[in-house]
Amino acid sequence: MNPEDPQAPSTPPAQDTGFRSRHLPGIAAGESKGMLPGMALIGMYLLVLSMLNAFAAMRGTFGLGAAKFSILGVCTLLVIGIFGMLRLRRWGWSLVTAGCLLMAAGYFYGFHRMHAPPYIINGLFDLVFFLYLSRTEVRERLR
Repeated sequence: MNPEDPQAPSTPPAQDTGFRSRHLPGIAAGESKGMLPGMALIGMYLLVLSMLNAFAAMRGTFGLGAAKFSILGVCTLLVIGIFGMLRLRRWGWSLVTAGCLLMAAGYFYGFHRMHAPPYIINGLFDLVFFLYLSRTEVRERLR
């Protein structure tokens, strides 16, 4: 930047009050709005996955005891959280983030017990989703 430029800001961008009047490209710090594409993709994927797991639990794939009802409970909370996150609510984000971490732990435990390769792949996907949702850029866009 040229110091002789009359348009040059004298304060850092986070404290720059004339950001909008100068028509600079980008978004001022703390003014991020809207949903990131990754949030929408994670929401759609987890919605399909939790519906498939809920139908499998209803069919009896996971057994008839406590596992069936715990899967149904986690899937229900995850679906509620997904709809909250898609509306950019902080409570929805926290439910989806906790659900991703819980599902990753469940898949890793299933891989440890049965040594089925799809479990480790699903667990890694859920862990990557958890790490993405934990980013500062995602948390700034919630209300």
